[in-house]
Amino acid sequence: MSIHTEIENLLKTALQSTLNDLGSESVYTDNVFLERTQEQSHGDFATSLPLKICKQLKMAPMELGTLISSNIPKSSMLSKIEVAKPGFINLFFNYEWICKELNHVINSGEQYGKTNFGKNKKVQIEFVSVNPTGPLHVGHVRGAVFGSTLANIMKAAGFDVQKEYYVNDAGNQMSKFFESVYARWLQINNQEGNLPEDGYHGEYLIDTAKTISKSISYNQHSKENIVEIIGNEGLKITIETIKNELDSLGIKFDNWFSEKSLYENGQYKKILAILDQKGHLILKDGAKWFTSTEFDDNRDNVVVRSSGTATYFATDIAYHYNKFKERKFAFVIDIWGADHQGHIKRMKGAMQALGINPDKLNIITTQMVSIKSQNQLIKLSTRKNQLVTLNELIDLVGKDACRYFFISRSPESQMEFDMDLATKSSSENPVYYIQYAHARTSNILRTADKQNLDYSTYNLTLLNSESEISLVKKILMLPELIDAMAKYQQPHHLPHYTLELANIFHRFYEKCRVISNDTKEKDLTKARLQLVNATKITLKRCLELMGMSAPDQM
Repeated sequence: MSIHTEIENLLKTALQSTLNDLGSESVYTDNVFLERTQEQSHGDFATSLPLKICKQLKMAPMELGTLISSNIPKSSMLSKIEVAKPGFINLFFNYEWICKELNHVINSGEQYGKTNFGKNKKVQIEFVSVNPTGPLHVGHVRGAVFGSTLANIMKAAGFDVQKEYYVNDAGNQMSKFFESVYARWLQINNQEGNLPEDGYHGEYLIDTAKTISKSISYNQHSKENIVEIIGNEGLKITIETIKNELDSLGIKFDNWFSEKSLYENGQYKKILAILDQKGHLILKDGAKWFTSTEFDDNRDNVVVRSSGTATYFATDIAYHYNKFKERKFAFVIDIWGADHQGHIKRMKGAMQALGINPDKLNIITTQMVSIKSQNQLIKLSTRKNQLVTLNELIDLVGKDACRYFFISRSPESQMEFDMDLATKSSSENPVYYIQYAHARTSNILRTADKQNLDYSTYNLTLLNSESEISLVKKILMLPELIDAMAKYQQPHHLPHYTLELANIFHRFYEKCRVISNDTKEKDLTKARLQLVNATKITLKRCLELMGMSAPDQM
C-alpha cells in the first residue's frame, strides 16, 4: 500500500467518524482531496476536504477541519496535524517512520515500487498496430514508447498486463501490398512488373523481393495463387522487420493478433448478426450501416460496403468484441494516432451496442511529433537523406533518448523532439543527467567496497540535514506515483519525477560528504551509504520502467 493510500484511508476513517458525530451519514464523498504539498511549512500532505463539504454540513470550514482532524486515528506515520486557513488540514510525517520506510526500500531492492493497486486485474494494452506494409517511421515512436512504458507501470502497480499488436493482414490495403510485392518480385527476376498506382512504391520492397527470390524462384511463376504466395512471404518478412525495429527500442509484444483470424473464426459474422438482431444495423444505398448516432456520434458509419466487403470499422468491432467477450479482459487500453480521434465515439458506441460497458475501453490518442536539428524542423518524407525510419532515429540519438523524450510529454500535447539536445553529453540533457546520477551512486558504492567499508548495520535517523531529508522523501514517493500513473494512464509523470530525483541527489552529493575519513562520522557514513544505495535502487527502477538502461559507469 502506498503512503498516499495509507493517509487517504486515515482521512476516510476520520470523515466517517465526523459524519457519525454530526448525524449526517447521508453526506458522502469518496474523494478526500489529498495532495502533496508544495511547501514544507504546509506539511507533507494536505487536504481541502473541509472546504469541499462544509456547505453540505452547514459548518464553517475551519470548525469542520478541526473536527475532522480530531478524528484522524493515531498513526506512527504522522508527527503533527494542523488546520490552516481557510480550511485545509496539513499533515506532517514522523521522521522516525520515514526512516523505517527508507529501510523498506533498501530491503526491497529491485522489487521496490511494486504495489497491489491493480489486484491482478486482466488488462490489455494495444499499441503501434501499424499496417504491416513497410518499416516503422518516427511518427510511430511516440505511441510505441507510451504503450510500452504504460505497460511496465501497470505491471508494477499489480495489473496482469498483456501487450498486443493488431496485425492488419486483411482487406484492401493488404491486397495492394501483395500486388506491390509481387510486382517487385517480377522485376527482381527481370520480368515486367507493374506496381499498382495506389500500391506501395517504397524501395524497401526491392529488398523484400530479393529475400523472397532466394526461396521462391521465377520458374515457380505459373504456380496457382502465386500473388498470394509471394504476398504472404512479403508479409512475414515485413512483420519480422517490424519486430526487430521494436526490439531495438526495447519493445516486445506478448501477442500479435491477426485481423484475418476474425474472418476465419467467424467472429466478424457473429458481431454483425448480434448488431442486426439488436436493431443497430440499417441498410442504406446497398450498404450496411451501424447506427452510431444512437450512441452520441455525429453520423452513422458503414460496416459492410455495397460491394459486400467489410470496412476497417467492422473488423475493429469484432476485434474488440474478441478482447472483452472471448478473452475476458477486465479493461482495454487502445493507443491510437491523433488522426483516429474521430473514431472514438463510434467504437465506444459499438461496445455499448454489444452489451459491453464502454467505460471499460479507454482510447488514448497521441499527437504528431516534429523533429528539430540545428534549430531547424526536419520535414519527414521518403526522400533520400531525410530522417524517416525508426532505426535511423535510434542510430542517431540512441534508444534511451528516444524513450525518455517521447514519454516526457502528455500524449495529447504537441511535441518537438530536439535531436541536438538528445545527443548532448552534459547536464542540459536530462537523459545524461539522470544516467550520470545512477552512475555516480554506483561509483560511490564501489569506492566503499574498495575501502572494505561495512555498512550493513546502520542508523538512518542520523540523516537529518535538509538535503538528506529531501532525498529520502523524494525516494518514498515512487510507489504512490506508480499507482497514480496506472490509475490515470499517465506515464509522462515518470521522467519528470526521475529528473527531480536525480537533481535532488546531485545536490545532496554536493552538500554532504558521503564517505568520511573522520572516525567520529563512521555511523553517519554508513547511513549516507545506505541513502545512496536507496537512491540507486529508485533511479534504476525508474529507468527500467521507462525501458532505459541504468549504466554503472559513464
